[in-house]
Amino acid sequence: MTQTRYDSDDGQVRQPDATGGSVAARSCPECDGRVVEHEDRGEATCEECGLVLDEDAIDRGPEWRSFGDGDGDEKSRVGAPTTELMHDKGLSTNIGWRDADAYGEALSSRKRARMQRLRTWDERFRAKDARERNLKQAFGEIDRMASALDLSEPVRETAGALYRRAVEAELLPGRSIEGMATASLYAAARQHGAPRRVTEFAEVSRVRQKRVQRAYRYVKRELGLAIEPEDPAQYVPQFASELDVSDEAERLARELLDVAKGEAAHSGKSPAGLAAAAVYAAANLTNEKLTQAAVSSVADVSRVTIRDRYQELLDLYAAEG
Repeated sequence: MTQTRYDSDDGQVRQPDATGGSVAARSCPECDGRVVEHEDRGEATCEECGLVLDEDAIDRGPEWRSFGDGDGDEKSRVGAPTTELMHDKGLSTNIGWRDADAYGEALSSRKRARMQRLRTWDERFRAKDARERNLKQAFGEIDRMASALDLSEPVRETAGALYRRAVEAELLPGRSIEGMATASLYAAARQHGAPRRVTEFAEVSRVRQKRVQRAYRYVKRELGLAIEPEDPAQYVPQFASELDVSDEAERLARELLDVAKGEAAHSGKSPAGLAAAAVYAAANLTNEKLTQAAVSSVADVSRVTIRDRYQELLDLYAAEG
């Protein structure tokens, strides 16, 4: 059975021939013979007289051959996407670390030493001035801290963009790179709604918590960041999972916080402290064994804070009921 093919480029109907080409529904202008298109050569020729009507046609297919089922999925015409976590946004190239030639053969000791020198100079030339060296160091810190905190890729990209904005606004003079990098990462986590306490960032940072907090307030004010206050309910799933409380207790903790927010009792209080107290109160109400010491260790808040917020939440919940 003969199959036809409709070509969307010129609107002509073509039929495959025995040579692997396709016969177009047009005739040769010299001898009125049939015109055959050879896609492998990018030509259109007359089958009777051999006249070449078209040549150098664009091949829109892949430029590789796949020999296995998964080979085609690993091929790509483009390189890595641009990223905010590199000082040049990933647009430059670098010399690979493998000491092998194009055929996979190992290089001699002399050529290996030469390649190492080339890599060193290439790395130096990629960061040409102090600004690029600053960005390179800061993005390395952001990536390290984000990996330690298991933050997502969008949070890291946002942190890189915030730090780049701070450099362009000349906010770095007089402040440490590590402090501003930590503040940018914390601000990015807040923008994405990631439930992380500032104490967690201080633990993986190279600067103290007070410096991180001051840098965060400075970056937020100078860059005009619109960051909403933290919702205590965002911490409930994290604390409930680490404390291994039941789903009923987690649901009840959310109810306690909803009542507190309805009465505006959460204003001016630590979101993590409120969430920890809500989980502790919910566990007690559902007759689950949970100590203040365990909650304090997980939430990184004092027992005094848990006791005070615990009583406030219970009073509000009783008044609401």
